Amino acid sequence: MTEHISPPLDLSPPVSDEIRQTTCYMCACRCGINVHLKDGKVKYIEGNKAHPVNRGVLCAKGSAGIMQHTAPSRLRAPMKRTGPRGSGEFEEITWEEALTLAADWLGPIRESAPQKLAFFTGRDQSQSFTGWWAQQFGTPNYAAHGGFCSVNMAAAGIYTLGGAFWEFGAPDWERTKLFMIFGVAEDHDSNPIKMGLGRLKERGAKVIGVNPVRSGYNAIADEWVGITPGTDGLFILALVHELLKAGKIDVDYLCRTTNAPVLLDADGMFARDADGKELVWDRVTNSAQPFDKQGVKPALHGDFDGLTPVFGKLAERYLSDDYAPEAVAEQCGIPSDTIKRLAAELAQAAFEEEVVIDQPWTDFRGNRHDKMVGRPVSFHAMRGISAHSNGFQTCRALHMLQLLLGSVEVPGGFRFKPPYPKPVHAHPKPHAGVTPGKPLDGPHLGYPRGPEDLLIHDDGTARRIDKAFTWDAPMSAHGMMHMVISNAHAGDPYPVDVLFLYMANMAWNSSMNTKGVMEMLTDTNEDGSYRIPKIIYSDAYSSEMVAYADLILPDTTYLERHDCISLLDRPICEPEAVADSIRWPVVEPERPGHEGVRGFQTALIQLGVKLGLPGMVDADGNAIYKDYADYIVNHQRRPGIGPLAGFRGDGTESGRGAPNPNQIEAYKQNGGFWVEHLPEAAQFCKNVNMDYQQWAADMGFYPSDKPEPYLFQLYVEPMRKFQMAAEGKGDHQPPEHLRERLKIAMDPLPLWYAPYEETRIDVADFPLHALTQRPMAMYHSWGSQNAWLRQIHGRNPLYVSGDIWQEHGFKDGDWATLTSHHGEITVPVVRMDALNPKTVWTWNAIGKRKGAWALEPDAQEATKGFLLNHLIHELLPAKGDGLRWSNSDPVTGQAAWYDLRVRIARAAPRPQTAPDTGAQKNPVATGPDELEYGKEWT
Repeated sequence: MTEHISPPLDLSPPVSDEIRQTTCYMCACRCGINVHLKDGKVKYIEGNKAHPVNRGVLCAKGSAGIMQHTAPSRLRAPMKRTGPRGSGEFEEITWEEALTLAADWLGPIRESAPQKLAFFTGRDQSQSFTGWWAQQFGTPNYAAHGGFCSVNMAAAGIYTLGGAFWEFGAPDWERTKLFMIFGVAEDHDSNPIKMGLGRLKERGAKVIGVNPVRSGYNAIADEWVGITPGTDGLFILALVHELLKAGKIDVDYLCRTTNAPVLLDADGMFARDADGKELVWDRVTNSAQPFDKQGVKPALHGDFDGLTPVFGKLAERYLSDDYAPEAVAEQCGIPSDTIKRLAAELAQAAFEEEVVIDQPWTDFRGNRHDKMVGRPVSFHAMRGISAHSNGFQTCRALHMLQLLLGSVEVPGGFRFKPPYPKPVHAHPKPHAGVTPGKPLDGPHLGYPRGPEDLLIHDDGTARRIDKAFTWDAPMSAHGMMHMVISNAHAGDPYPVDVLFLYMANMAWNSSMNTKGVMEMLTDTNEDGSYRIPKIIYSDAYSSEMVAYADLILPDTTYLERHDCISLLDRPICEPEAVADSIRWPVVEPERPGHEGVRGFQTALIQLGVKLGLPGMVDADGNAIYKDYADYIVNHQRRPGIGPLAGFRGDGTESGRGAPNPNQIEAYKQNGGFWVEHLPEAAQFCKNVNMDYQQWAADMGFYPSDKPEPYLFQLYVEPMRKFQMAAEGKGDHQPPEHLRERLKIAMDPLPLWYAPYEETRIDVADFPLHALTQRPMAMYHSWGSQNAWLRQIHGRNPLYVSGDIWQEHGFKDGDWATLTSHHGEITVPVVRMDALNPKTVWTWNAIGKRKGAWALEPDAQEATKGFLLNHLIHELLPAKGDGLRWSNSDPVTGQAAWYDLRVRIARAAPRPQTAPDTGAQKNPVATGPDELEYGKEWT
């Protein structure tokens, strides 16, 4: 027998000669990464095992960051347009020329009419800084992409709970026994969710996915509920009906933590004492008492001297037969027996499998509790329920369901990430006070408490270009980015002189009515001048929007920059700890032979210095901050509170403290992040837990620097104020044409109504729902010029249900024409049976315009990829009253992407998808035919 001899193998070859730790930017997770360098170049990216977000896990996007960093579509220098808008014809200029030109455009309007600057940013993760810059400039026209993406989720959460799903909180992965997800795709928060789902599967917890499309997380769910798009709210209220009918609600929790027992007067307003505190009816003293009085035992139902508890109104509404499973089943596409069973399963997990932790804590009434009792049911939801014209109330309905089960901020339920939860009164109101040559009178965005906070002139016209915080969208907490270009083009409510965009691909996938927006950006007046006179755009890559700008400020890639993932923006924390993190230049930006690139935030600071903006220059006009890193370290929003909460003062202080000149270095030494765990007694019941409240106040989370305990809001009184105005009560009155809409939409208790597009068209003519969602391997437009990710998603077909496939006689390889009230597209089709039978869908942001992203003209993305955006209009169909209404939620103004209705027909195969929007010139090099990055190391 011949002896087997193993050859010598090096099982652990050195991967790199240096490792630098920073934060990923390939999606919104903001995971910690180890960037391996060899010979000064990025060789390998892996997850940072010590990082609190991902604990070493990294997805395909994160690993493919190498290709993002080396993408041929990277911009190389500032550029000035030389050809017509949309052509992509530019000349490179120096940074000094670029910043001087920008200052020449912006300086005069700041001194005369600051509102003529419209400054809007994409998902840049530095909105506390960009918002501050716009405030110092003095324009009221600033917002980020939230109104386009998820403001229904955020605003509904803040007004109801003090926080929301997504980046505000997370399920208690270690204790929950039933996890239910609504409208969740795979593009956001993917690594924490994947890790959490793994723990649930390991423990045998049940996962239920509610989504018209069974992909990603829904594909691995134990049960998939293929709901009809736009009916999630109706389904949720049917679950509420069943729970109320069975008495399966947590009465003690409702009395302790929510406004269920708060008394309503005849006008539906909270009854208050002389100090303004809400009153409840105390069963001990048989009298009305302040809600926070120690020892109070609130009543949940009854009539007390003409005052009625919130819960009585709630129960009366949802016990109605209108919400019975039999009444909603057909519309939701879910059998009534399934709805009843799911309600019973929620009740079983919540009340028969409760979780108890032996941890004493003290509530805000001064009552001492020996234990923390939890309901192990948790929920998560995302854009799928948010991006509808009924999305705000649907998100509210889901929060109400959680509260009735007693599963928010308890063991096993949904838990907030510090610095959340925060009550509405701990947030600013929106501001639009413009004074030429001066800063704005306060933050642009915030949470209105009533009609008195709307940003309108005495004649009712909007003070913001997007018409946020008007009667059209009273509680538009993130602004209305999708309306900026169309309003600016129309000069309604006024014209702008400069449109300044950052990382917002508004000429393509980040707008409704894509072709129409492209035309608006290029439209001219009779004298040949552009309707939108000047456009400044900043991006790292040669996107579609680049071609429509007059001046380009080239951004770095995420591995070449400083960034601050700040508690002033959106937290990366987990519920039991507070954390923030940085990015820093693990490699220096080099664009040989060209002027080079700068991190946009640094460029913005330098532009601010040229403009002499307050807070950016001293009394002598000298720069206060040399760059963004300097700003991160030394800027203070109020004494002791800066962009980063860790390593302050002498390096040992947390939350608040003097600026520490070595702060960024301390973060780098700690793996790029800072984390501090909550005290054990502060882990749960944060809104009413005085251990948490005092800790949060000490950390500087509240502007008052005092504890801010509050009740979760089943009934939202600010909404009732708007509703009362629509009824003709009060000093602030809406226009007549909006009264009826406001009476319905601003209901202080959650409700459901049909998506608006369905009420403006013949649904028999457009019988199908059309959706987009993003795949796990993509994020916004970036993936299509990433050599590794393109292999996963290089084209996107239209997926159609088996019912639709058979009805229309489709066969493999077929194409179809999809028609909406606004337009039509012709695209390849593929059968998918794990799909709601009335639905078609596709991946978003894969289709590209020819010439963009440094792709070859015949690239799959430009010939076989497509957007549904061409079918969606930013305005609803006319209804005959001479008005065109925004295609958005009437409460927040969120773009109603997912209300789209279409019809489908077979079409002959084509060489490329339609419509063809033409081509733009590529101002950077196209990619190589064969990728050889890293070949020298193999």
